[in-house]
Amino acid sequence: MRKDEAKELYGQARAAWEAEEWEVAAVRYEELLALLPDAPPSAVWWYDAALAYKFVRNWDKAFSLGREAAARAPRGEGDPAFWNLGIAATILREWAVARDAWTGFGVTVPEGDGEIVGRFGMCCVRLGSPGKQEVVWVARLCPTRARVISVPVTSGRRFGEVVLHDGEPKGERVVDGHTYSVFDEILLFEASDLPTHSVTVSTGAASDIDELTAVFERRSYGAEPASSFELICACCSEGSHEQTRSVHAGTQQVSVAAPPDEIPELLDLWATAGPGRSWTDLSLVD
Repeated sequence: MRKDEAKELYGQARAAWEAEEWEVAAVRYEELLALLPDAPPSAVWWYDAALAYKFVRNWDKAFSLGREAAARAPRGEGDPAFWNLGIAATILREWAVARDAWTGFGVTVPEGDGEIVGRFGMCCVRLGSPGKQEVVWVARLCPTRARVISVPVTSGRRFGEVVLHDGEPKGERVVDGHTYSVFDEILLFEASDLPTHSVTVSTGAASDIDELTAVFERRSYGAEPASSFELICACCSEGSHEQTRSVHAGTQQVSVAAPPDEIPELLDLWATAGPGRSWTDLSLVD
């Protein structure tokens, strides 16, 4: 009788999975695992159940079931059970479990006990704001968290915020022969207190824009000329896209992110450092 019940639950779980009914699939797997928690194929069942809960953003369940899946997975071999557990543990700020999960996957993380803050390179993240999908540049702090170093044009998003992204690349950007992965955002992990302003600048040379960007970067703030933004279709965005940064002389709009009381000072510092430079019409965007 127990064997027949397990077979029925497994069939229902697989049918729901194939229909992408993730919550139903997760519940059926849980019921199956209550009967056979340590059956030979249970490692796969624990993983699928945790993954289904990840898809519906039930992080408590993804965490608890993910720990069971990871306990049955080989360490140091890139098993995805550890990666998904690392994501869930990070979201719940269970740092000891997150550190162990990344190590179990095979990633070296900085030593310590708390939040992971390391240098994991550059990549891009596709922000998941409703109705809009903007790809921004980020500096990775750990395998799943990254700080936004572009000045987003999407309303409500800011330079300096920390996002949590998925582990499967969905596109790539090629810059000067170097390829960077694009990951989908899972959620906003930490908001930024740096509002975005727009300013009109006039320049005598294209290099003046690079100097303006550098003035803000030296204080760990951001500046982006409107010419650096590029609209592309979803298909191209999720493929391999060669990206070039276009800057030019003349009058143009620049988005800047810094404390409001410091922005005029920084703009004046830039304007007085070279001929033909000026700025006007500073206004708050978001």
